[in-house]
Amino acid sequence: MDHHFVGIPELTGVPRVAVVIDVMRAFTVAAWAFSRGVERIVLASTESEALALKESRSGWLALKDGAPAAGFDAVNSPGLLRSCDFAGRTLVQKTTAGTVGALAVANAPLVLCASFVVAGPTALFLQTKASGPVTFVVTGEGGQADEDLACAEYIGQSMAGGDVEAAPYIHRARTSRAAADLAGGLRSGYHPDDVDLCLEIDRFSFAMMARQEESLTVLRPVAVPDIPSSIR
Repeated sequence: MDHHFVGIPELTGVPRVAVVIDVMRAFTVAAWAFSRGVERIVLASTESEALALKESRSGWLALKDGAPAAGFDAVNSPGLLRSCDFAGRTLVQKTTAGTVGALAVANAPLVLCASFVVAGPTALFLQTKASGPVTFVVTGEGGQADEDLACAEYIGQSMAGGDVEAAPYIHRARTSRAAADLAGGLRSGYHPDDVDLCLEIDRFSFAMMARQEESLTVLRPVAVPDIPSSIR
């Protein structure tokens, strides 16, 4: 199937099915947040909007890229997030690339957000719910981030069925510039385990779907049946 792989600047029109990829780290973090009890994630376009949304709703939390900042409850790091208890909470997320990409295609009929930790469930969901080509939005480095492109290609190949070996795609991501920057401590709000956590294949058994809810773009986990061995 002839899927499309585009960067955010290349988006034109509204795709029928969009899968927004941010491996390091927005949609790895989102998956971890759901695993720690978050009920839903509201995607914000700016940090000021994120804080305004948090302040307007009792009990909401806010997360952003970079170093800890006043008003924000968490940073965009799976290593720092994995010990948190967010049971039943709503989290507002604003990042440099991932949330920007998701908001750019928010009006598409079907929007999934993905990374390696939910790659298999995402592929399976697309197998059962989507027909025709998928537009993969590669959010990092203007569409050139190899970790995001590798994840997108892995999901695309897995959709077709057959035995898809994850190792070559994970290797590409591990040797990407983003991984080197993270490992070298060049990004703020960093935990030493972040790279490894971002490269765990199918850590979680759900996909993540973004929908419009009362003028907000809201990401929620979607249960997916057991993943066949052919797409592990």
